[in-house]
Amino acid sequence: MLSLKQLRYFDAVARTRHFGKAAEQCAVTQPALSMQIQELERTLGVKLIERSRGRVMLTKAGLDIAARGAGVLAGARDIVDAARAQGDTLAGPLRLGVIPSVAPYVLPVLLPVIRDRHPDLDLHLRETRTRHLIGELDDGGLDLLLMALPVDAPEIATLALFDDRFLLAMPGSRQITHRIHATPELLEQDRLLLLEEGHCLRDQALAFCNLRRADNIDTFGASNLSTIVQMVSNGLGMTLLPEMSIQLECRRSDIRLMRFVEPQPSRTIGLAWRRSSPRARHFTEFGKLIASVMAEPMREARET
Repeated sequence: MLSLKQLRYFDAVARTRHFGKAAEQCAVTQPALSMQIQELERTLGVKLIERSRGRVMLTKAGLDIAARGAGVLAGARDIVDAARAQGDTLAGPLRLGVIPSVAPYVLPVLLPVIRDRHPDLDLHLRETRTRHLIGELDDGGLDLLLMALPVDAPEIATLALFDDRFLLAMPGSRQITHRIHATPELLEQDRLLLLEEGHCLRDQALAFCNLRRADNIDTFGASNLSTIVQMVSNGLGMTLLPEMSIQLECRRSDIRLMRFVEPQPSRTIGLAWRRSSPRARHFTEFGKLIASVMAEPMREARET
């Protein structure tokens, strides 16, 4: 008999393409996971997975079943969510995805407040790039995303929380006057350090800069904003730094900051969830909590 457990185990293998990682995600042993998938194959009467020299590939039937199974699992989660949505407080499991350029600056402020005000909320965190988060949200692997908006997907609902302006970060040895503001043209005068491709912060910076030259852009393969800041601190170039990050990054790096001329470049930080989710009211409540706990840190950053 087909079971949700079997579908969940197969879904994990289909997403990770790895039995060990899938077993870890499902909190079971690898033999137990393999046994359930073999039972699923016997029940359906088709081969779902090809195993060859450590590689895991889905058969044509496996690809079809994986897509359909993800929808079934998402529907099952929506049933559970609908029941939870009847309550008046944030409680139960919540799988939150956060982009890397937000997580280190929001979570340390947010998590203690959640623990104190919503002790029954079982929060599970996933930090990765925007594209992966949206895919996992769409597949039902995540419930809610904290990210930069907008999201170009009609099936996803969003809620803007606050604006996060960018500043120009330069080596601490650079002499500047507080009366001068940065302009996009200034970014062409030195090497511009950005996160590697795939990070939305990189795309936002490039969109603002509208650079006519690409030979002064470098990533060094960095996927962490703190790494970029350390490179700036050591005189390797300049970068655009989100306002929410400057309190932390300036404490541990020798950098100077310049505000841009108006209109200052910025990004909008907000929440995103499946439009079909019955927990929209709770997600809105969660968003208000984030906005309230970030109000003071953002005010302090703007006075820097």
